[in-house]
Amino acid sequence: MSERTKTAVRRAVAVTVVAGLTLTAAPAVQAAAGVRLDHGALAIPVSGGVALLDPATLRVDARTTAGTLVLSEGAQEPLGAPGPMSVHNGTYRWSYPGRGLTASASARDGRLVVDLHASADGDLSWPVTGMDRAASAVQFPRGEGLSVPVADPWWNGQLGGTDLVRLQDLTMPFWGYTLGKVGTVGAGYVVPTDLGTSLRFVSTAGRLHTATSHHFAAADGTDGYTVAFSITDGSPVAPALDYRRWLASHGQLGSLEQKIKANPAVGKLIGAFHAYLWGDGRTAGAVRQMQQLGLGRMWLGYDSDDSPMPADAVRAAEDAGYLVGPYDSWDNAQDPATADTPAARWPSPVWPRACVENAQGQPETGFGGRGCYVSSQALADAEPAHHYLADRVAATAANGADSYFLDVDATGELFRDHSAAHPMTEAQDRANRLSRMAKLSGEFVLGSESAGAWANQVLAFSHGSSTPAADGLWAAERDKDAWGAYWPSTRPGFFFKPATISADLAKAMFDPRYRVPLYETVLHDSVISLDRWELPLDKLPAQRATRILLAMLYNTPLNLALDRKALTEEGPELASLQRFFAGIQEAAGTKAMTGFAALSGDGRVQQTTFGDHALVVTANFGSTAVQGLPGGCVSAERPGRPVQRLCPKAA
Repeated sequence: MSERTKTAVRRAVAVTVVAGLTLTAAPAVQAAAGVRLDHGALAIPVSGGVALLDPATLRVDARTTAGTLVLSEGAQEPLGAPGPMSVHNGTYRWSYPGRGLTASASARDGRLVVDLHASADGDLSWPVTGMDRAASAVQFPRGEGLSVPVADPWWNGQLGGTDLVRLQDLTMPFWGYTLGKVGTVGAGYVVPTDLGTSLRFVSTAGRLHTATSHHFAAADGTDGYTVAFSITDGSPVAPALDYRRWLASHGQLGSLEQKIKANPAVGKLIGAFHAYLWGDGRTAGAVRQMQQLGLGRMWLGYDSDDSPMPADAVRAAEDAGYLVGPYDSWDNAQDPATADTPAARWPSPVWPRACVENAQGQPETGFGGRGCYVSSQALADAEPAHHYLADRVAATAANGADSYFLDVDATGELFRDHSAAHPMTEAQDRANRLSRMAKLSGEFVLGSESAGAWANQVLAFSHGSSTPAADGLWAAERDKDAWGAYWPSTRPGFFFKPATISADLAKAMFDPRYRVPLYETVLHDSVISLDRWELPLDKLPAQRATRILLAMLYNTPLNLALDRKALTEEGPELASLQRFFAGIQEAAGTKAMTGFAALSGDGRVQQTTFGDHALVVTANFGSTAVQGLPGGCVSAERPGRPVQRLCPKAA
C-alpha cells in the first residue's frame, strides 16, 4: 500500500460517523470513554501509557514516559481499505472486506487487545515485533526461558533463520522485549490463540526481531486470532509477570497449595529430587540404600518396559515417604505382535482403528517411525463402553504406585484427525488431554512432559519444561556411539553414559547469562518443573555444576538416573544436595517467584526472590567471589535462619 493510499485510508477512518459522533482528524478527539482517535490512529490508554493502533495497517505504537515506542510494524500482507468503524463500550470494530477479516480493539486489564476473525481460510503475518531501534533484548519461553541480546552476532546466527516455531511448542504463548536500559521500559505480547500461530526470528542488519504469523482455518478451529500488547518495565521477566497476570485474571492459574489440599500426597513433592530407576535401582534394597544415604524425599519413576518396579519396592518407597510412579504413554500404538514397548500395546481394535489419520486418510506415523499416533478422540469415544484407559491405569499401577507420569500429553504435540470415525481438531485434542489428565490427577500425583502453561491446573510436576532444548540436542542424541543407546536395558547408555555437547549447544541451553526464569515466574507455585529425563544430572559432566546452581537459584528439583552403582558412587553428594534443596523448598516450595535480577554487569551473579521475601537465593556462576559469595556457589537466605551455602563440585 502506497503512502498516499495509507493517508487516504486514515482520513476515511477518521471521519466515520459512529453512533451519532463525528470523529475528525483533529488530535485526540474523544470518541468513547478512554478511547480516542489521534490523527487516524486509535489512541487507547493502557497501563504505562497510550497504545496507538493504525487500522489501515495494524501498526501499533505506544506513548510512554520513556518516549514513543514501536510495539509492532504493520501487517506484512496488504489488508485493503478498512470498512466502516463502530464503537461500543470502548471497543472499536471494523473489517477488511478484501481479506474477509473482522477486527476489534479495546483496552482490557491494562493491555491493548486486538481480536481478528476470518470468514475465509488464509494467513496473516502480524505482529512484527522488536523493530524499535531501542530494542536491546528479546525474551521467549523456550523451556524455562531465555533473554537474548538482539544485537549479539552469535545469537543472530543461531536464531536468525527462516524456520517457524509453533507457538504451542513453546512452554507458554508469550514473548517480550527490553527496550533500552534494563528496568526502564519494555513490551510484552500474549497470544492465547496459540494454535495456528507461529513465531519466526529474523536477523536484519545484525539485529534480531520476531515476525508472527497466524493461519486462519475454520476446519482447524483457528479462524480466530487474539494478540494482547503490554507496556512493561523492561525487566527480563516482565513478559512472564504479564502472562501470569493474564492467567490469573482468566481463572487459568493453578496452585500447588490447593493441589496439596485436594491430594495431600502432592505435598511429598516438596523438597524431593526426581529419579528414574533402572535395573537393581528398582528394588527394595535400593530404596533402603537411599534412606541410609539420607535422601529425605524422592520421586521415583521407572520406564514402561517389561520390568516394572515390584510391589515390595513400592511399599518400601512409600514407607520412606517417597512417591513412586510409572512412565506411561497414551500417544503411540503398534501391532501388539511386534511392539517394542509395552506402552504401545493396546487391546484390539485400538490398533489400527484408533490411529490419527492425515488429510490423505493414512495413519499418522508414530514417534521414531514406529506404529501410529493414537487419536485422543478415538480413545475418549471408546472409553465409556470399553474402559481402555481405566483398565490400563489399573494394570499399570497395580503395584501400588501413587504417582503417574503421562508422557507428551501436556506438550504442544497435538493433532488434527481427519478420520471420519473420530474427527478431531488440535483444540479438541488439547481438550481431550486436559480431561483425561484431570481425571488422573484425582487419583495420582500427576506429571507430564514439558508441560505447556495450558496444562498447569491439572499437573503437579513436569519433566522437561526446565530445559531450553535447542535443535542441536536432537542430533546429538541420535549419535548412539557418542550419546549412548537404549541398552543394556538394566543400565542404558542413553541415560547413564556421560556425553559431551558442542560449545554452541552448551551456550544455547545452559549459559546462565542468557537463561531467565520465565516458567518459574509464571508457574513456580503451580507446577514443579525439572529438566528432561534423558538429561539427568550426570549426563553432561561439563555442565553439571552450572545446572545445579540454576536449579537451586530457581528452587526446582534435580532429575536423576539411578541404580545401585550410581547410588554407591554419587549417593553421599546427592544427599547433601537434597538437604540444601529441602531447606529452600521448606521456605518457598509452594510460593510464587516474585523477583529476579542480575547483580553483576556480566550477568554471572543472579538473585531470585520468593513470596514476600520468604526466600532469597543468590548464585555466583563466575569464578571469583562477589559480595562475599565465592564463584561456583549458591546461598539461600530465610528470615530468622542462618544463611545456607552450597558449593557443588564440578564433574
